[in-house]
Amino acid sequence: FCRVDPYGFERPEDFDYASYEAFFSRYLVVLTRRAIKWSKLLKGNNSIQKSLKVKRYIRKGIPNEHRALVWMIVSGAQTNMEQNPGYYHRLLEGEKNAKLLEAIKTDMNRTFPDNVKFRKTADPCLQHALYNVLVAYGHHNKAVGYCQGMNFIAGYLILITKNEEESFWLLDALIGRILPDYYSPAMLGLKTDQEVLGELVKMKVPAVAELMERHGVMWTLVVSRWFICLFIDILPVETVLRIWDCLFYEGSKIIFRVALTLIKQNQAFILEATNFPDICDKFKQITKGTLVTECHSFMQKIFTDPGSLSMATINKLRETCREKLLSQG
Repeated sequence: FCRVDPYGFERPEDFDYASYEAFFSRYLVVLTRRAIKWSKLLKGNNSIQKSLKVKRYIRKGIPNEHRALVWMIVSGAQTNMEQNPGYYHRLLEGEKNAKLLEAIKTDMNRTFPDNVKFRKTADPCLQHALYNVLVAYGHHNKAVGYCQGMNFIAGYLILITKNEEESFWLLDALIGRILPDYYSPAMLGLKTDQEVLGELVKMKVPAVAELMERHGVMWTLVVSRWFICLFIDILPVETVLRIWDCLFYEGSKIIFRVALTLIKQNQAFILEATNFPDICDKFKQITKGTLVTECHSFMQKIFTDPGSLSMATINKLRETCREKLLSQG
């Protein structure tokens, strides 16, 4: 058995190889079938028009060999990169903010200590690429600069694209457009979305909302890392990548679909909790196990389980939650 997965992550001591093998041999069949369909769709011309067919294809997963390209196209990152030739390199060559560099340097060794490609001894060591992408982004988007969590997201982008400049533009698509205000100093968008999730749970899994309220557990305690890291280090790699496929195409509501599915599927388990620490522990446990490892069936569930979830509903909830937060502030 391989201790290191295809993305360079070391598997934990208690990794269940048997059930993973069983899942992966089934999943491989799916991947092979999808790869053939994607090759036909892309026909070597590297362009995709948004359509119901493309949306369906993306929900069923983008094969790894096409992933970087499809992310670039559907997120708008490709267009931005083509319209700004040389911009990324100019950012790296320009004047630098010493405080920003310091903050980024501090986080370098904390980024994926369990990934062999980010080790100092690796050749090439992806820390260099990660550092460049974060430095460039901090100078490109001064309102955000650098904030913890961004290192993990940029790191994943580098693992998939194997390209600094593409990773930079994808990071820009996520932070600048797809996720509303998650990484700005006040993190208002992030705090808002945690409250929005709380409201959605009230509507869709009321018993869990009631339990949280009764024990005074704030949503931010149990889900903030889900939002900040977009499920990195929370769910298995394959599952995270499948979630990101949809995130780049359909936007931030995917995060709510995933969160609601985790909570709904594990409702009975969560409701066994009888106190505050117990609840927090249950939320850690629901992100492990076969439900999330079986990424293909999990992705089917996120589109059926939570029921309808329109962007209009989310935007309305965002408005009321944001106002509430601002009035408390």
